[in-house]
Amino acid sequence: MFIQTEATPNPATLKFIPGEQVMPSGTANFDNPGSSSESPIAEALFLIEGVKGVFLGSDFITVSKASNVEWDILKPRILGAIMGHYQSGRPIINDVVGDATGESGDEITRQIIELIDTRVRPAVAQDGGDIVFKLFDQGVVYLEMRGACSGCPSSTATLKHGIERMLQHYIPEVREVRPYE
Repeated sequence: MFIQTEATPNPATLKFIPGEQVMPSGTANFDNPGSSSESPIAEALFLIEGVKGVFLGSDFITVSKASNVEWDILKPRILGAIMGHYQSGRPIINDVVGDATGESGDEITRQIIELIDTRVRPAVAQDGGDIVFKLFDQGVVYLEMRGACSGCPSSTATLKHGIERMLQHYIPEVREVRPYE
């Protein structure tokens, strides 16, 4: 098994591409060891000292590290854990954790979700992350950044200058885009 790695815009996050499917559908985000019980691979990665977050995409795994640990030390351990997991035959996730997109019967909400899913999420996934629609309230769209995008220095610019302008262009009812907290 050959696992490729890619840098992301977030220096505290690396994207690992095992060359095999990771998630059959949706994504899964684990921001601490306690949240990883549904995923044997996430649990294994959190056993490595310095791992702060794990994000599972369709064909990649994004790992975030603590600021006091260097990638030179962490990367071989992560590669070994991923390889060991795939060789074990254990599932990536015990019960599929899907995205809670907050879909509703509202036509504007459906349009927002479709634009996010078709125009934004594929581009964000290339950087090792994901963006999930959470809420549309009084002209404000709330989006959750995951994986490499969570905590990325350029995520605010992505929300404000990229996604906000695009949504406003297609949907005049959108006044602003904010991170979901």
